[in-house]
Amino acid sequence: MAKTLIAFFSRADENYFGGAMRYIEVGNTEIVVGKIRELISADCFKIEMKQPYSAAYMACIDEAKRDLRAGARPELTALPPSIEQYDTVILAYPNYWGTMPMAVFTFLDAFDFSGKTILPLCTNEGSGRGASERDLAKACPGAKIEKGLSITGSNAAKSKPQVEAWLKNNGVL
Repeated sequence: MAKTLIAFFSRADENYFGGAMRYIEVGNTEIVVGKIRELISADCFKIEMKQPYSAAYMACIDEAKRDLRAGARPELTALPPSIEQYDTVILAYPNYWGTMPMAVFTFLDAFDFSGKTILPLCTNEGSGRGASERDLAKACPGAKIEKGLSITGSNAAKSKPQVEAWLKNNGVL
C-alpha cells in the first residue's frame, strides 16, 4: 500500500496579508497542512530551523534573501530517520523570494527522492509558486514532480475545497 509523507515548512509570527502586517500563531502553510490531514491519512514532518528567522516580517525576509543569495543550507532541528517507506511526499512551503525557503533545500539534500512522487504546495500572498517547481526538480533528480498547488496565505483557512480537488487530481484522495 502506498504511503504518504507530508513534509512542510511554515512560519508564524508577523506575516504579510494583502498589504498589511499581522501577527499569527500558526503559519499559513501549517494551516493548509491541517486541511490535508483532515482529508488523508499521512505521516507528517515539520521542517524547522535550529536558528529560526526573526519574528518581525521585514527582518525575516531580509534574512531569507541573504540565505538565498548565499545558497545557505540552514541547520534543522531534526530530520526523519528515513523516507524509504514513502511513495509520495507532499512538500508544503511558503514562497520565499520566488522559490522554497532554504531550510526546505536542507531537507531535500538529506534524502534521495529517486522514484518518489512529490506534490508541491506553495503558500504565498499573490506571487504564486515562482520557480519552486523547477528548483524542486533540480534538487530531486529521479523524482516525479507533479503540478503544484498555490494557495493564497490569507485564504489558508478556507483552502479545503482547493486542497481536496488537488489531492483527487493527483490520486492521493
